[in-house]
Amino acid sequence: MTRPVEVLLHHMPTVERRAENEWVRTFARSILKKARNRFWRPSLKQRAIMERLVAELFNETDELEVREEI
Repeated sequence: MTRPVEVLLHHMPTVERRAENEWVRTFARSILKKARNRFWRPSLKQRAIMERLVAELFNETDELEVREEI
């Protein structure tokens, strides 16, 4: 799924807070800082990484438990 850049940027603070390693935390912080410039657009590589990180936010299943009771 391809999300608009604005949506990816909206989720970057959450990516930064939930980051499990320093590289991801630093990447998200860097993107947020660059995004303050209204003329900035992510490179193809940056966008691909942003897409992956945001997708990982929504693929977390450890908090969701589905039970079927009969």
